[in-house]
Amino acid sequence: MEENFEGEDLDNIVILNDEEGNEVKFEFLDLVELDDEEYVVLLPVTEDGEEDEGEVVILKVEDTDEETDEESYVSIDDEEILNKVFEIFKEKFKDDFDFVD
Repeated sequence: MEENFEGEDLDNIVILNDEEGNEVKFEFLDLVELDDEEYVVLLPVTEDGEEDEGEVVILKVEDTDEETDEESYVSIDDEEILNKVFEIFKEKFKDDFDFVD
């Protein structure tokens, strides 16, 4: 019996557009709440579908568009917020990932 694993984890893949309009794929890792705001923690996925071992991306969740029911994400410039969100994420997943400071 042949098993096909292609597309196995596609349900947690998020495709966003960068500033140039290019599609960038991320693996959705977590949703973190902080001060009544929600933040997504994403891991970039390379062209060959492999997870990038580099840095995670943290974006703030903006209100959902009621017409399309799509969430939008915005980058965060505040280092303090980024660090708080990342600390919460690290604490939740300390047994699942090897974090490098």
